[in-house]
Amino acid sequence: MVGTRPEAIKLAPLAHALAAAGVAPHLVLTGQHPGLRAADHGLGGLPCEELGCAGIEDPVEHAALVAAALTSVLVRRQPDLVIVQGDTSSALGGAMAAHEAGLPIGHVEAGLRSYDRAMPWPEEGNRIAIDEIADLLFAPTPGAAANLHREGFSGTVHVTGNTGIDALHATLATLPRATHKLAAVGAALNIVVTCHRRENWGPGLGSLAVALVTLAAEGCAAIEVVLHPNPRVAEVMHLLFAGQPGIRLSLPTSHPAMIDRLRRADLVLSDSGGVQEEAPALGVPLLVLRDKTERPEAIACGNAILVGTTTGKVLSEVRRLHADRAALAAMARPALPFGDGRSAPRIAALIRAWLIEQDRPQVARRRA
Repeated sequence: MVGTRPEAIKLAPLAHALAAAGVAPHLVLTGQHPGLRAADHGLGGLPCEELGCAGIEDPVEHAALVAAALTSVLVRRQPDLVIVQGDTSSALGGAMAAHEAGLPIGHVEAGLRSYDRAMPWPEEGNRIAIDEIADLLFAPTPGAAANLHREGFSGTVHVTGNTGIDALHATLATLPRATHKLAAVGAALNIVVTCHRRENWGPGLGSLAVALVTLAAEGCAAIEVVLHPNPRVAEVMHLLFAGQPGIRLSLPTSHPAMIDRLRRADLVLSDSGGVQEEAPALGVPLLVLRDKTERPEAIACGNAILVGTTTGKVLSEVRRLHADRAALAAMARPALPFGDGRSAPRIAALIRAWLIEQDRPQVARRRA
C-alpha cells in the first residue's frame, strides 16, 4: 500500500527486495498524495494499480475511503500478505480493509510512539491501531520493539532497522560526492527549513516565522524554506516569508534534491519524521520543530535537539549554535540509530520465511 511520497520512498527498497527474494509484490497506489507516480520513486516496472482516493482532506474520511476502495482489490487478488508502512491514513485504510477481509498484515515501521495522540494527530492513533491488528511487526529500533512488547500486541515483532535508511543510501549513490565544511566562525549558518505537520498549522508556523525572520535580519543565518506539496501549507509559507530578506523559498523537490540540500546544510530545522531519520545518517545537525517525537533515537545520539516552534526557543538554540561551533560540530558526527541500510532485504527474508512457515510452499508465485 502506497499513499504518500514518504511511503513510496521507504517501500521501494522493500518491494525490490521482495522481488529478489522470490515474493512477487503488487503495488496499490491510494491517491493520498495526488500525482504520485510509482516510476518517480524507484517503483517503476512493478505490477501496480490505483485506487484514485484523492481530494479528501480529512484523514479519517480518507482512511475510510481507502478501506472501502481496497476491499474489491483484495477480494479479486487474495494476497498472502498486505504490507502497510508507517502511520498515514492510507496505511490505516489498507490495514482496516485487510483485517476485515481476514488477510494477514505486515506493518513496516511499527512501534513508533510519542504517547500523545494529539502530537502528531492522527498519526499516533493510526500507528497504534495498525499495530493492534498486524501479524508481522517490523520495528525499526530496539526502542520501538520495546514499545510493542510493553503494550502486549499479538503480532510477531522483529527489529529490522528503517527502510528509509536503505533509500537514503541508494539516493546518495546517485549523487556526486560532496564534502561539507561548517561555516566559518562568525559567518552566517546555511539553514534548511521544512515544516508541514498539522500540529504546527496556525500559531506554530506563525511563531516559527518570527524566529526565522529575526535570525535572517541578525545576519547569523541564510535560510532556505523548502515548501511542502500540501497547497494549504505552501500558501501560508508564501504569506509568511515571501519577500523577507535573507529567506529563500524553494518549490517542493524530489527526494534526491532534498537529500543534497540536507547534506550541504550547516543546520536543519524540520518537523519531518523522515528528516529525523536522515539527518543523523548524514551527520547534519537538526533542530526538531516539535514538542514531542516518536523518534527519540535521533535525540539520544546527539544529532538532534527537540525545540518546538516557540519563537524564543528557536532563537536561543540557533543563536547558541551559531556562537558555539564546537557544539554544532559535535552534532555533525554521523550516526545510524535507525539502521544500517540493509533493512529491506532483512524484512523480505523474514516475510519469505513466514510465508513458507504458513504452508505456502510456492513462494515465488505468491503475492505480497
